[in-house]
Amino acid sequence: MTSDVPVEEHPLLCAAAFATIFPEPLGEIKSPPWLPALLSVDAEVPMHCSDPLRAAIRTMLRHGGYKPTGRGKPASEYLLRTARESAIRSINVAVDVCNIVSLHSGLPISVVDLDRTTPPYRIAIAREDQQYVFNPSGQEIDVSGLVCLFDALGACGSPVKDAQRTKTAGTTRRTLSIVWGCTEFSGQLLQSVGWYQTLLSRCGAHCSTLPVRSETRGDTV
Repeated sequence: MTSDVPVEEHPLLCAAAFATIFPEPLGEIKSPPWLPALLSVDAEVPMHCSDPLRAAIRTMLRHGGYKPTGRGKPASEYLLRTARESAIRSINVAVDVCNIVSLHSGLPISVVDLDRTTPPYRIAIAREDQQYVFNPSGQEIDVSGLVCLFDALGACGSPVKDAQRTKTAGTTRRTLSIVWGCTEFSGQLLQSVGWYQTLLSRCGAHCSTLPVRSETRGDTV
């Protein structure tokens, strides 16, 4: 497992990364009764989103030329709309916890299966005409200009949608999470990561933080 995640210089991005090891394959882990209840917008939680934060996330995504609107809006906004209009369905412990934190913090989050990726990893803005399949039916998202998580085979996650080839499955035991924040709300990022890891620990998982290192300055987050 990589010791850090290099990130291409980005003046507005403030991201966090950590790996998680689950005690059993996700398909064999039963969600504790308290977990699905947190997928509701009315749940009692330690943090909340705000309109200024949502606007700042969209501004961060626009930096590379991407337009975060319509079907291309941040995943956190999609979760909020789904929770208000119907309900967010439970998938597995890893995805449920990711969705809970993203819903209430307002920060997009990627979670990928480490055993379905190929190191090394990096975070960078996707170049022109880059796309990947994001669901089982083969639909593609054009991520040109969007900040993404890359492995050796290409873009595999983003603040909008993650790639189908690296999504979690019933056999997943190890995941990599990227919390996509912005410099204007760095405090929300730190609080979100702390809560995220606490929820995973309550589910019996072990988390290891990975430094997000600027390729230009050498700074770590």
